[in-house]
Amino acid sequence: MSYKRIGFIEAVVFVVSLVLVLTWAAAGFADVKLPAVIGDNMVLQQKMDVPIWGWAEVGEKIVVTIGWQRSTAYDATADKDGKWMVKVRTPNAGGPYKIIIKANNTVNLKNVLVGEVWVCSGQSNMQWSVEQTADAEQEIAAANYPKMRLFAVERNASGQPLRDCVGSWSECGPETIGKFSAVSYFFGRELHKELAVPIGLVNTSWGGTRIEPWTPPVGFALVAKLGEILKEVGQADGEYRKSVAESLDSIEAWVQGSRKALAAKEPVPPAPALPKHPLSSRGRPTGLYNAMVHPLVPFGIRGAIWYQGESNLNDGMLYFEKMKALIGGWRSVWGQGDFPFYFVQLAPYHYGEEPLLLPRIWEAQKAALSVPNTGMAVTTDIGNLGDIHPKNKQDVGKRLALWALAKTYGRKDLVYSGPLYKSMSVEQSKVRIRFDHVGSGLSCGDGKALSWFTIAGADKVFVEAEAKIDGDTVVVWSDKVAKPVAVRFGWHQEAEPNLMNKEGLPASPFRTDSWPGVTVNKK
Repeated sequence: MSYKRIGFIEAVVFVVSLVLVLTWAAAGFADVKLPAVIGDNMVLQQKMDVPIWGWAEVGEKIVVTIGWQRSTAYDATADKDGKWMVKVRTPNAGGPYKIIIKANNTVNLKNVLVGEVWVCSGQSNMQWSVEQTADAEQEIAAANYPKMRLFAVERNASGQPLRDCVGSWSECGPETIGKFSAVSYFFGRELHKELAVPIGLVNTSWGGTRIEPWTPPVGFALVAKLGEILKEVGQADGEYRKSVAESLDSIEAWVQGSRKALAAKEPVPPAPALPKHPLSSRGRPTGLYNAMVHPLVPFGIRGAIWYQGESNLNDGMLYFEKMKALIGGWRSVWGQGDFPFYFVQLAPYHYGEEPLLLPRIWEAQKAALSVPNTGMAVTTDIGNLGDIHPKNKQDVGKRLALWALAKTYGRKDLVYSGPLYKSMSVEQSKVRIRFDHVGSGLSCGDGKALSWFTIAGADKVFVEAEAKIDGDTVVVWSDKVAKPVAVRFGWHQEAEPNLMNKEGLPASPFRTDSWPGVTVNKK
């Protein structure tokens, strides 16, 4: 059965008995069926009770045997909806293994590995493929990593949660990597080299999308400031149910007419158009979660990486609330606790005439670090002011991997973040800035004077400032501001500042003030 047919049927199954009958018959539920994400060549998360699930005829018994535990069989019975599930304890990384699922029919899963699995999502900078990156030809030719496995979710939207998606697992090689997500690949490659275990990458991304479509309803429910979005989702679902109810008469008339036509061996009349759910769009809340994330749940994962925000440029600090909803929502539906969630802070780019919109998103993204078990890769030094899709995805993936290696995999010897603003103090006519994550020390990346610092007094007018490194701090001043009150760093959409730590990780833009409205940055 195709992905679109599944979504179509599940949208109306609760009101159209005929469609219900046809669905089950067409799906062949006498035979066991698996979701797309469970298949040949997959990677299962190591050392975890991983779910293996599918569908069969109601009441049918399913027996699962696994290659690393042949003396034990797991069994389940398909419930009233035809769904079944077993949870299998995975060993340490290894393989390949076979998994046999036996019911009325037998499914043999081959070339299965056990290792580390990550979900990779976002908009175009996550979708951006290896063949579109810097040094693409060389990267593709060298991508011979058969123990890395790739799964790309086909793009789709739905107003209601779908049970399956379109996609398949493949071994990573020059023939398969070209169109796969570059950030996902370079992140996974770094982990694969450092951990020496199989890596599974599940990419579900779509260019030009906002964060709201990727968020489940429970995520919006967790964040009080997003109550209006939750209300929108509820109203849309109510409108859909009402429109379906209103179409029942025409559907029932078609059923009766079709029966008569079949009995008389006459042409069957065309079926009436069924209502479309208002949220079945890549631009509406939950629309992409329903179609491109929900079908993956509850596949066992280690964590997620995220690269998105360009389409939410006008949100300012509201984007922080939406990040909380996305992260909390995914963690809630997966039921694996506060799994790691690492994200990319957007690169500098000339978005338009309001140069402070991007810094406010940067501010919101940095604030998201307050959510437990999160991390942020800063990219101010590897962007392209004339291209919203910087070609250097290698360093993006590597910086995300540094967070994972240090925080998820316990590497104690790694500096995994650039300097993050910690505090300030006024010392007569100067301001001293302190940072977290200074590594082995602060540095000017290009050997020149520190750039993109501005300073302001009580008048809230920012002027270009001088700055110098003093130990693990930066001292900022300007002859034009005798009594400084606030400092900003990199607070402009085109800022490519040179402050970093000696490990080469750039400092994240920041401001010490919280002044609302537009303040002046004089260069």
